Amino acid sequence: MGEPQADGESSAAEVAALSDNAVMAAYFDWPRWALPKQVPPPGDWTTWLLMGGRGSGKTRAGAEWVRSLAKAGVGPIALVGETMKEALEIMVRGESGILAVHPDDERPILRGGNRVVWPNGVEAAIMTASDPERFRGPQFAAAWCDEAGKWPDGEAAFDQLQFGLWLGERPRQLLTTTPRPTRLIKRLLDDPQTVVVNIATVENKAQLAPNFLEAVVARYRGTVLGRQELDGELIEDRPDALWQRSMFRPAEAGADGRIIVAVDPPVTGHARSDACGIVVAGRSGEGAVVLEDATLKRAAPLIWARRAVAAFHAHQADAIVVEVNQGGDLVTQMIGQVDDNVPVRPVRATRGKWLRAEPVAAYYGRGLVSHAPGLTALEDELCAFGPDGKADGHSPDRVDALVWALTELLVDGARPRVRGL
Repeated sequence: MGEPQADGESSAAEVAALSDNAVMAAYFDWPRWALPKQVPPPGDWTTWLLMGGRGSGKTRAGAEWVRSLAKAGVGPIALVGETMKEALEIMVRGESGILAVHPDDERPILRGGNRVVWPNGVEAAIMTASDPERFRGPQFAAAWCDEAGKWPDGEAAFDQLQFGLWLGERPRQLLTTTPRPTRLIKRLLDDPQTVVVNIATVENKAQLAPNFLEAVVARYRGTVLGRQELDGELIEDRPDALWQRSMFRPAEAGADGRIIVAVDPPVTGHARSDACGIVVAGRSGEGAVVLEDATLKRAAPLIWARRAVAAFHAHQADAIVVEVNQGGDLVTQMIGQVDDNVPVRPVRATRGKWLRAEPVAAYYGRGLVSHAPGLTALEDELCAFGPDGKADGHSPDRVDALVWALTELLVDGARPRVRGL
């Protein structure tokens, strides 16, 4: 959390003369130490969108806001992270989290792994944005949403939260996030009930290690990554990305030709595995329409095989295209176990992800690919996909599946096919 910095009028002698109780009281006197951008803005707002760089004090601001609500008896409160693990480890137990910002006599307890309970009876529910259906039912008087720009299905999670945010005299919510040009963030920026505050990393330098400022801030200052991750600036598109958001056209019609389910399976099926990319696309006129993103995270092989087969039947597809670089025959065998009547076309990557994606991105550039509604997570990953073959540092599983589907429909589909393949 970092020690508060004494103001210019306080001498070391004055601080030394304070009693232990007085020192502790001053330490937890947040308004005394907070940056102006870390305290709730004035006005009759519904949403406070605090976008900042790494280490800018976003988490501390969120934890202190929740502390002030609980102290005033406002509850219940929703604490929403991208995952349950991040909500617990950053928002609640973190160095600048809820438990750390309370003095002993006010400190809440963590109960049952998903609730925070204060001594005065106010409660907060810890929730994950990765499962929007979980928001059906609970009601809240306030909500703190962390890293909303990273939520995989941000709009769905946010919308479901709004239906339950109606208790009390003045329901409000704070979203703390590194800025990303997702549909949710852009929607909130256009909402007149949203107050937007940007805070740069350097503004919180009093709480940061000097070598961090020297090594990290100096290295990335002025770069696109630095503008987003340090300056808290919303960067609309990566200048080096194959896909730009202006390239996504809403679908006006469904498929009128072949339909393909493409699968990019993870190497393994344990908790740390990459996602299994599953994307459905079909021919539409001279181009194609992307119909569904059925990607699964951390799924065992039989689970993603069932999902792929279900998508095949739901869309009355012609075949399932599966990358077999990692799993070989086992990948196709898993689908056969679910339904051995499904046509499976194994494909093997012989070029890097970027090179495979370039011809597909070119079809987008010509306006020949459209998207069905609900593909936000896929579009975000496409726009984050960089020359290093990753999207925001992670394996681009949705992108891989999309590329395989559209390669089959458009790139390879434009070439003479060998009989039997």
